[in-house]
Amino acid sequence: MLRLASPIRRSLLALALWPAALPFAWATDGPPKVLRYAMVSDATTLDPAGVSDVFSQEVAGSIFEPLYRFDYLARPAKVKPQLAVDLPEHSDDWREYTVRLRTGVYYADDPVFGGKPREVVAADVAYAIKRIFDPRWKSPQLPTFAAIGLTGLNELRQRALDQRKPFDYGAAVEGLKIVDRYTLRFRLDKPDPRFVFNLTGIVAAAPVAREVVEHYGDTVGDHPVGSGPFVLAEWRKGSQIVLARNPGYREHRYDEEPTPGDAEGEAIAQALRGRKLPMIDRVEIAIIDEDQPRWLSFLQRDLDVITVPATYAPVAVPGGKLAPGLQRQGARMQRLARPDVVYTVFNMDDPVVGGYGPSQVALRRAIGLGYDNDEEVRTIRRSMGLPAQSMVVPSTFGYDPALKTEMSTYDPARANALLDLYGFVDRDGDGWRERPDGSSLRLQYHTDKTLRQFNELWKRRMDALHLRIEFLAGQWSEQNKAARAGKLMLWFLSWNADAPDADPFLRLGYGPAIGGDNLSRFNLPAFNTLYERQSELPDGPERQATIAEANRLLLAYLPMKAHVHRLQVALHWPRLQGYRPHPFLRPFHAFVDVAGPSEKP
Repeated sequence: MLRLASPIRRSLLALALWPAALPFAWATDGPPKVLRYAMVSDATTLDPAGVSDVFSQEVAGSIFEPLYRFDYLARPAKVKPQLAVDLPEHSDDWREYTVRLRTGVYYADDPVFGGKPREVVAADVAYAIKRIFDPRWKSPQLPTFAAIGLTGLNELRQRALDQRKPFDYGAAVEGLKIVDRYTLRFRLDKPDPRFVFNLTGIVAAAPVAREVVEHYGDTVGDHPVGSGPFVLAEWRKGSQIVLARNPGYREHRYDEEPTPGDAEGEAIAQALRGRKLPMIDRVEIAIIDEDQPRWLSFLQRDLDVITVPATYAPVAVPGGKLAPGLQRQGARMQRLARPDVVYTVFNMDDPVVGGYGPSQVALRRAIGLGYDNDEEVRTIRRSMGLPAQSMVVPSTFGYDPALKTEMSTYDPARANALLDLYGFVDRDGDGWRERPDGSSLRLQYHTDKTLRQFNELWKRRMDALHLRIEFLAGQWSEQNKAARAGKLMLWFLSWNADAPDADPFLRLGYGPAIGGDNLSRFNLPAFNTLYERQSELPDGPERQATIAEANRLLLAYLPMKAHVHRLQVALHWPRLQGYRPHPFLRPFHAFVDVAGPSEKP
């Protein structure tokens, strides 16, 4: 008999412990339709201004509604209005945008409203965005929104900091104007043809009612009140999250539009077109961080869908194909090249691995050539990834699937030759290389206890180059703070795309973003100029060429070593209808249906 550690047993049992009924209206007169699945980590907050992780985004995205979203079926990704009436109107210079909201959209009922319906209005969007700049909330979205350049908002935040006074929500700012009850006008410091992406799918920019925030204060993250298709019914921290259909949700019908010729998407659209959303009554999300109990729960049909853990990929999808046993049981497979990159960041200010001189560039190149991306994908990730050729990720404008670079080349002979050529040699005969000036050369790689296999691979490959490397474990939050302050030498992390564009990944090397997204502290004037140029160009050949040139500089100086773009393989049972993983739209709950009770094997 398999024995599970007590916390994992509790996670499994949580599926059976949830209440059979909750005080919300069901979609049908029959038994409630319940979607069941698991996340590997709990949401950290459901306050839109505080959301920074994908798990919180997945849950909060079904409670709150941004102005725009991605069409669930369209590939490539396509933006469509959600709370807005239409796509934004923009000025010829791409610096001014006007958005009109739908009328008659209401927040879910909450005691704060005193039993009266509360309509969503333009002021709620303005308030939500200003909260990102309010020092009180310490919003992790601040670096992103500060970089947008909404005229006057950065200055308004700085004034609050300088004067040590509460943020002035009533102050008029040029960058965020309420034209009338349902209309907003945005003004930018510089042109941005893709500004709409900042209002698409990101819950931080979703409208929130000011009276809700002021009533719940610091606990607002546990009391989310949005206009979305679901409401929070229950949240047992570390164990389970339950969403129930919002009984007051507006009239919204399934109208997803797959790309012509997309047979799978067209079949889903034909089956569900015109259905009232949401189609299910309840979403039960178990928090199961261990691969084994999560996989067993899926096999026992306690979960309707699962992202296959890498450890079980050889069993579930041998050779990239669905295992015959799962086929016979009716399981269905979906594959997605995730728009993310796992990478190692070099601190360009660090005296050992940083710098722009030839010898320092050679050291970083040698480290990159000496690490084996293919082995990481093949052995640690069980082939669930694509070796990365650059920092630009799949499904984004600027990504070139045919690109082949040195980024994923494993060539220890060239690595050793580079080190020898630039004076990184063993001078004292102890078997380890020193720096060209004879001083000690010791790499410090910041990691955590979950990355043992990756650390072992790094150790083997650096030993082959006669480079000392030590691993310093720590908490991610503390490491992130230290990295932003320029105090880490090497760090292993990932970056995910929220929209189909390369800009956020190029920004990782943009000089003015040091202290924010630019953790490498790379600051090359030629690159900064290219970044700024591409950010202001509309999509087209000229922008594509500018992105490619900027990419070449990142490859040449190597402030970041890209490892892999992860592959996501999802399996689901036939009762789950309409499911299709989207590269950017994580909250899928409103777009799927479940047919009948779960059938046990």
